[in-house]
Amino acid sequence: MHGDETVGRELLLHLIEHLVTNDGKDVEITNLINSTRIHLMPSMNPDGFEAVVKPDCFYSNGRENSNYYDLNRNFPDAFELNNVSRQPETAAVMEWLKTETFVLSANLHGGALVASYPFDNGVPATGTLYSRSITPDDDVFQYLAHTYASRNPTMKKGDQCKTKMNFPNGITNGYSWYPLKGGMQDYNYIWAQCFEITLELSCCKYPHEEKLPFFWNKNKASLIEYIKQVHLGVKGQVFDQNGNPLPNVIVEVQNRKHICPYRTNKFGEYYLLLLPGSYIINVTVPGHDPYLTNVVIPEKSQNFSALKKDILLPFRVQLDSIPVSNPSCSKIPLYSDLPSQSEATKPSLFLFLVTVFHIFVK
Repeated sequence: MHGDETVGRELLLHLIEHLVTNDGKDVEITNLINSTRIHLMPSMNPDGFEAVVKPDCFYSNGRENSNYYDLNRNFPDAFELNNVSRQPETAAVMEWLKTETFVLSANLHGGALVASYPFDNGVPATGTLYSRSITPDDDVFQYLAHTYASRNPTMKKGDQCKTKMNFPNGITNGYSWYPLKGGMQDYNYIWAQCFEITLELSCCKYPHEEKLPFFWNKNKASLIEYIKQVHLGVKGQVFDQNGNPLPNVIVEVQNRKHICPYRTNKFGEYYLLLLPGSYIINVTVPGHDPYLTNVVIPEKSQNFSALKKDILLPFRVQLDSIPVSNPSCSKIPLYSDLPSQSEATKPSLFLFLVTVFHIFVK
C-alpha cells in the first residue's frame, strides 16, 4: 500500500501503528501478520508533499515531484506510448516490484471519495466503445473495490463529494471516470502481476488536522479487510516430474489470459486471485504441450490462505530451456495490435449481483 497526500499518508501511519500494537493481542491482526507479507510505503513523492506551503482542498501544487513530473503519469503505458522522462521515484518503484512477488496493492489519494479499479487507460478491445476499459479479471477487481468501499460508511454512499460525479456503491472503473495514461495502477497489473486499485479517500485533498482521526475511523475496517483479500483464489508451486520447481513458466486461467502472461517466480510459485468457482489452469513450458488442470475455489476461503494447489508436470524440464525474461512483455503499448472488440468487454451484471448479495447476506 502506498500513499502521497495528507489523508493517505496519515492512514498508512495509523495502519502501521495498529498492526504492530495489536500483533499478539488481536486474533485477526495476529493471523493476518503471520500469514501475509505486508509492505507499506507512506509516500512515493516526499518532495511533492513537502512542497505544499499553503494547503488547498481542491488543488495541490505538491502533485509533482521536484522535477515537475506527475509520478502517477510517469509509468510505461500498455495502450499508448508514454514518452516522458522516467523519474527516479518511478524507476525505484519499478525495480522494487521486481524484487518481490507482489499479489495485491492499493494506492491512496485524495480529492474524491471512491474505489477505482483498472483499467485507467484503454482501447476498443478493452471496452472503450462502452465508455469503460476492463481487464480479464474484471469480476475480481469489482469485488476488491466493493470490498473496500462497502466497509467505509461514507464512500459506499457514492455521492458525498458535492463537486464530483456520483459513484454507485462508491466504486468506478478508472477509464469510466476519466482516461489516464502512465498510471501505476495499470502498470502493476500488467507488468508486475499485482492487482492494484486506487483509493480516493477524501473530498478535500488537505483537510484540517483535527479531522484526520475521522478518516482513520472511517477507513480502518476497509484497510484490514482489503489486505485480507490477498488470500483469494489459488496459489502453489509448479514442479517437473523430478520435483524441480520451475521458475518463469506461464500459469494462466483459461479464458482470462493476460496481455503479459503471468509467470511463476524464481521459486516456481504462482498466485492467481480468483473468486469462488471452477477454473481450468493452463501451464505452459517451452518445448512442451500446455498442461491443463482443474481447480475449484470454495465459497469460503481457508483461514488466511488461498487454496493451495501444487502442480506436478508429467515431464522433465531442462531449466536452461526456460527464458530468463518474457520478450513479449517489453515496456511498449502491448494492446495496440488487438482486435477492436471482444465479447469480454461488454458491460456485465456483476456489480449489480455483488450489491444484491451483500444486501441480503450480511
